[in-house]
Amino acid sequence: MLVVGLTGSIGMGKSTAAARFKANGIAVFDADAKVHELYDGAIASEIEAAFPGTAASGKVDRAKLSAALLKDPAKFKTLEGIVHPKVRAAEKAFIKNEAAKGAKIAVLEVPLLFEAGGFEAVDAIIVVSASAAVQRARVLARPGMSDEKLERLLKRQIPDAQKRRRADFVVETDGPISTCDTQIDVIIAALQSRQGTAFQKHWR
Repeated sequence: MLVVGLTGSIGMGKSTAAARFKANGIAVFDADAKVHELYDGAIASEIEAAFPGTAASGKVDRAKLSAALLKDPAKFKTLEGIVHPKVRAAEKAFIKNEAAKGAKIAVLEVPLLFEAGGFEAVDAIIVVSASAAVQRARVLARPGMSDEKLERLLKRQIPDAQKRRRADFVVETDGPISTCDTQIDVIIAALQSRQGTAFQKHWR
């Protein structure tokens, strides 16, 4: 089975690209969605212990957690120490399940694929990319987003240009969704002939 990493900086169009893989019958693990699921119960008590006042009724208040991190960015390491091992375990369960089903390709949609070292455990890397102006417009249109928060998020991510250089495939997302879909379809066709080794090395 081929393990594919799908990544890109905030606002670049990862969800749109992931949707096209799913439309082609290829399973996608959404790391962000898993984090939100964990915040809604499984790790709320751990987050509250590390960041007092950020969780209540068994759920993490993401706005309060974000505010706490804004005050003390060094505590991102603490948060990552809580979250990353559980996301990694969920990724492994997903990959093993897809392999057991006989899937030829499985996709890990991971925003911090490079930053967290996940790039070492995949066979191919797809980076979604857009111009800085398009990225900023998309992100600032999100509820609760501000220039300050965006800059803080960007500082935690490897620059887009570096990601592009390290990618096996780059998907340009400045244009309409149909253009992104066409690029994903071409990539899927190219992946069919690739042989994967990541599953045996990293996920068994």
